[in-house]
Amino acid sequence: MLGKVIPMFPKAEPVGYSASGRHVPFRFPATPPRESANPSTSRWEELRQAPQAGWHLMANWIKALLVLIGVCAVIILLDTAGDIFDATVSRMADSVLTTRAGTSAAGKLWGVVDNPIRSYISQHTAGLSVSASAVYTFWQLVGWFGLIGGFIGTTGARITWTCWGASSVLAVWSAAPADGRTIATGIAVLAWTIASTLALRGLSLRPVVNNFIPPAPTFQPQIEIRPEIHIPAPAPAPDDTPDNVHQFQR
Repeated sequence: MLGKVIPMFPKAEPVGYSASGRHVPFRFPATPPRESANPSTSRWEELRQAPQAGWHLMANWIKALLVLIGVCAVIILLDTAGDIFDATVSRMADSVLTTRAGTSAAGKLWGVVDNPIRSYISQHTAGLSVSASAVYTFWQLVGWFGLIGGFIGTTGARITWTCWGASSVLAVWSAAPADGRTIATGIAVLAWTIASTLALRGLSLRPVVNNFIPPAPTFQPQIEIRPEIHIPAPAPAPDDTPDNVHQFQR
């Protein structure tokens, strides 16, 4: 490998004469044809391979185009749904029998709950240093805090929401007219329970039972320990007979 020289350019055939005496012209070896540099061709090729490539392997410009088309479609659908919803609500409001011109059914239902609370706050803030409007604003802020915090899952906000709803129902019962007290309290309870589906989202009264699978027992080698005393065997007594004494033979 060290003794070889690797050519960096294609070797041209030399100019000369062949063995038959014919003249050999100078020419380079044929080079492979280059790919087309037309960008439109490569774009059509990427577009053709997009269904087989999938979302993760398709070109980035195709992903951006699909996302843009999806966003435009969602905006159009939301705009159309908003128009349909407005038309439906307007028809439902017009179909309800009203006793006052220019008021909607939703406003009347809210007034059944809101007016007694306003009256209750006005009656019980006469001797306080704070105005009735400030207490009413505080009551609204506490309700929004309990609703939003309970939707997020904060325990304190859910407790606040429960106490706020109970006190609001009691205020409606106390300040509502005697003839419609039952209906007003029932509407307040229903409105509170409907809003509680958001404030108490995910809360369940069922006991939570966690069944944990015990881990597999690890291998523990059995080691047996027994106290034993090993006494070495006594060495044999040495032979005192001298080696140079032999028995007399006849």
